[in-house]
Amino acid sequence: MLAFHRTAIFEAFMSPGAPTPTKVLAARLAFFFGLWLMIAGWTAKDLPVGLVTAGGAVWISLRLLPPGHAQPRLAPLAALVLRFLRGSIFAGFDVARRALSPRLDLNPGFVACPLTLPSGESRNAFCLYQSLQPGTLPTGAEGGTLQVHALDRSQPVAANLAADEALFKKATGYE
Repeated sequence: MLAFHRTAIFEAFMSPGAPTPTKVLAARLAFFFGLWLMIAGWTAKDLPVGLVTAGGAVWISLRLLPPGHAQPRLAPLAALVLRFLRGSIFAGFDVARRALSPRLDLNPGFVACPLTLPSGESRNAFCLYQSLQPGTLPTGAEGGTLQVHALDRSQPVAANLAADEALFKKATGYE
């Protein structure tokens, strides 16, 4: 029995290609159990409760979000996270500067940005990611165009969104 688990775990994490059910299950269980340990602590008496809770969270996550076709890539994902953090910091300071300025330096409006992601989960995930950026907010998509509300239309909103989309596609394996 132990040999089977070692083989299954090894195959789940080392096999190339599409995510197997074992790989998805193991990754989600590790994520939710790690989250439990961060919240509840590392005491031995809480580990069984954490495992049961993580198992329940995995079951719910599989029901609400079945495994998709995305194959995250570590290096582009790290680059996307760093770009997000850098963009959030710079945009946050820009929004604060504009809000505290005696003369409002705003040029609000909508910018039509072309999208190459197909409609569905990947586009929704990208719009969710974009909605976290200060100073811009995706408001709707029609066809291959995303309408973005921006505090300053003179900024390169469409170019930044295109760069974010390209990196997002690389990070999630949708290119």
